[in-house]
Amino acid sequence: MDADVVIAGAGPTGLMLACELRLAGADVVVAEQLAQRTGESRAGGIHSRTLEVLDQRGVLDRFLAEGALQPVGHFSGLYVDFDESESRHPYPLMILQSAVERLLEEWAGELGVRMRWSSPVSGVRQDDGGVTVRLGGQDAPGTTVRARYLVGCDGGRSTVRKLAGIDFPGTEPTMTALIGDVELPELPEDYVWVRRRPAGDYSAIAFEPGWYRVITSEYDRGPGRDEPVTFEQLRQSLIRVAGTDFGMRNPRWVSRFTDAARQAARYRSGRVLLAGDAAHIHFPAGGQGLNTGVQDAVNLGWKLGAVLRGQAPESLLDSYHAERHPVGERVLHNTRAQSALVRPGAQTDALREVFGALMVFDDVNRHLRHLLNALDIRYPAGGDHPLEGRRVPDADLAAGDGPSRVHGLLHAARPVLLDLRGSTEVAAVVKGWADRVDLVEARSEETHWTVPGIGEIDAPDALLIRPDGHVAWAAGPDREPDPSALRTALATWFGPSLRG
Repeated sequence: MDADVVIAGAGPTGLMLACELRLAGADVVVAEQLAQRTGESRAGGIHSRTLEVLDQRGVLDRFLAEGALQPVGHFSGLYVDFDESESRHPYPLMILQSAVERLLEEWAGELGVRMRWSSPVSGVRQDDGGVTVRLGGQDAPGTTVRARYLVGCDGGRSTVRKLAGIDFPGTEPTMTALIGDVELPELPEDYVWVRRRPAGDYSAIAFEPGWYRVITSEYDRGPGRDEPVTFEQLRQSLIRVAGTDFGMRNPRWVSRFTDAARQAARYRSGRVLLAGDAAHIHFPAGGQGLNTGVQDAVNLGWKLGAVLRGQAPESLLDSYHAERHPVGERVLHNTRAQSALVRPGAQTDALREVFGALMVFDDVNRHLRHLLNALDIRYPAGGDHPLEGRRVPDADLAAGDGPSRVHGLLHAARPVLLDLRGSTEVAAVVKGWADRVDLVEARSEETHWTVPGIGEIDAPDALLIRPDGHVAWAAGPDREPDPSALRTALATWFGPSLRG
């Protein structure tokens, strides 16, 4: 084998997956069709759950140093408030995708990820023993790489998805949007977010002094996505929609997108898997695309790593589709709704007024912010404890070696059995998985934990936390830990016991 895993695509999803796999001990090659970074800004923010994921790996400070926290968000241009009690990182971080990619690539380099530029995937052949990947770039024409698995993180027009024969059903576009990074010297000081006009809508988001991300949307099919887009097209579109170009000048980058929404029918076909935009595309409302892709990577990475180490059966990979496909469906659903809410016309005006009035109610605002920040995601769970299947809250802990917190226990991307009551039964059970699960004894500094989607619950007695931060098993405080249920959870997620 030339590598354990080939990852097609060096965007945020591919790079995050590469880092996760390296933490799991896998040999990884990232094959990118581009010759080098383009510097295009693209996505512009990271939501709470993704910030938590980066915090779980101990690299969040790198991203916070380059971005700016935004205390409010929006659902189709309607304000959404965030709740500081739900997360240690409740607010979105405004940071350009180009910076995210640079920081992830630096981390990947530190971990020993191998990068291959000018290496688009042009052929895939899998068999019982692995997958042969043909790379057909200028610097490596006809080169093949043999690996145990291939993961397509190569965008909405994914070559890997097509070569694997995975269907990509969805809805056709109903609008055309242009996007560019430009100077706007005449933009009014009181300008805020999305402005709807009879011809469409436009927005201008400041991301550094003097520079703005300008987006215009016009509701017709327009040119195809693959046709070249120019600065003059963006300028004329802004004039048609806003009535002025606000002195637009000095474009850094221009592109086009639509509200087409599609999702891969399967996230796995044998030894080929999909993540990020290769698995789902949608209208970029609420900045969910990059975040969903990074969270795909964190869900898949530890599972693929465990299979590669021989510590878990290959069937564990099926849980990736089972858990992440419904999340992708939810994102497509809410972005379709946001696309409908921003359309021009008297009917939509009335709908927005009614919708905006509903958003003052806490339950409505909470539901909408969870659609954006993904803090309420719950994967299928075998037990009935309210934490099972959910992301673990980042509670403060007191341990023998000093204060800590739950997410800080996950820096090594290993499972953690967190014993908060000193149970001898829990400690005895986990010995059968001592080679792959870390036992941590500590005490919760808080008697109640806040769980998004539920509210406050009593602090648990014990938790089995997966490397992605989701709870596989929980106990207490109103019942004794069930050793049998704990063994089942350990075997399900982390393979058979050493004791047989």
